[in-house]
Amino acid sequence: MFGGGGGMNPRKMKQMMKQMGIDVEEVDAEEVIIRTEEFDLVFEDAQVTKMDARGQETYQIVGTPEERERGEGGSAGAVESGDTEDAGPEIPDSDVQIVVDQTGASPEDARQALEDNDGDLAAAVSQLQ
Repeated sequence: MFGGGGGMNPRKMKQMMKQMGIDVEEVDAEEVIIRTEEFDLVFEDAQVTKMDARGQETYQIVGTPEERERGEGGSAGAVESGDTEDAGPEIPDSDVQIVVDQTGASPEDARQALEDNDGDLAAAVSQLQ
């Protein structure tokens, strides 16, 4: 972002960014998915940094992505039925497992809670607790 930094002390860099009105925080991300028309780039255990420069948020992802076909592995893909109006987001199996682990609910109940909350993990966990 700033062209190198060439060995600058990270503490000094953070101080300079704060003076320029840039807040930096680490995001505890489990998975990052970038969807394109042709494929998904999936970063597992990526290091994610959020920078807020006077209201403009920028995210930096550090990691090695795995390229997957769209919809592979339970991630969102095309809806196969002709009725797409009532279809919400397709719920990844990994999200269902997170809700099961957090609440002890059955996978079916966890999936239903996620569907009821448009895929919102926190809301689904709250609903089941």
